[in-house]
Amino acid sequence: MKKVLLPNGETLTYREREGGDIKVLLIHGNMTSSKHWDLVLENMDAKYKLYAVDLRGFGGSSYHKLIMLIKDFSDDVKLFVDEIGLKDFAAVGWSTGGAVAMQFAADYPGYCNKLILLASESTRGYPFDGKINETDEPRRFTSHAEIKQDLIRTIPVQTAYDTNDTHLLKLIWNSVIYTHNQPAPERYDEYVQDMRTQRNLAEVHHANNTFNISHHHNGLVDGNGKVDLINVPVLVLQGDRDMVVIKEMTKELLEDLGEKATYVELKNCGHSPLVDDLPQLLNAMDQFLEER
Repeated sequence: MKKVLLPNGETLTYREREGGDIKVLLIHGNMTSSKHWDLVLENMDAKYKLYAVDLRGFGGSSYHKLIMLIKDFSDDVKLFVDEIGLKDFAAVGWSTGGAVAMQFAADYPGYCNKLILLASESTRGYPFDGKINETDEPRRFTSHAEIKQDLIRTIPVQTAYDTNDTHLLKLIWNSVIYTHNQPAPERYDEYVQDMRTQRNLAEVHHANNTFNISHHHNGLVDGNGKVDLINVPVLVLQGDRDMVVIKEMTKELLEDLGEKATYVELKNCGHSPLVDDLPQLLNAMDQFLEER
C-alpha cells in the first residue's frame, strides 16, 4: 500500500502494480476498497500498469470531511491522479465506482482515454428505498438524515461493521453478490474485514440516491446532463445474474451514453464477475483496452 496527501487535507491509500505502458485506474464500489481488486491485480496481463485507489472513507484512506456527493469522490480522484502524475489512463469503475468514474470523465476531460463500467449504477443514480419504523412500508428516502435511520440497509450493516458480525456480512453478500461462486475462504475473510474499514455507509447511500448526470428526472432530482461531457469510448459490463444493479439501470446507462457505449453481457455472472468468472471479465476488458 502507498499513500498520498491531497491538497484538500485527505490522505488516499492505493495499490500500484508494476506493468507495461497501458495505464489503468481501478475504482471500487460500496462496501469494498482497493483490496477487492486483488484478483485483477494478480491476474491481469503484465502489459497493464495498474493502480487501485481507496476512496475517501474506505480502506486506509482518511475521512476528515463527510462525502455527500459522488462528485466529492471524483474530485478526490482528480487530486489523487495529479499528485501521482497519472494521465492518459483507462478508468474502471465497479458499482458505485462506475458513477465516480463517469463523474470524473465528465468533469475532467483529457485524463481518461477509456471508461469501463463494471456492474455500474445508472447515469441516473441508484435509488435508496428504506424504512425508519418496523411498521413502515419501504419508500424512497430523500435525505441523508433519513438514510442514517434506515432499518433495512444502513443500521444493520453499520452494526455488523461495529460488532464484527462476519456471519451477517457474509450472509448479505451470499444473498445478493456471491450467489454462484465464493472467494477462497481465507480471501473471503480478508474481504469481510476490509468491508469494516468503511466509515461512510450512509453518505454513500445518499450520494448514490442523488446522483444524476442524465437528462431525466430520476424520481428524486433532475439530471444535470453532464453525461454529454463524457467523450471517450465506454465499455458497459454486466453479469446476466446481477441482483444489485438490475437490467433496467444498465438500459438507462446505454440509453444515456448512446453511441459512445459498447455493451457486453458477462454470462453466468452476478455483481462480482471478479469472483464468478475472472477469465471472462479480463478477456472482455483486454479486448476493449486493446482497441484503437
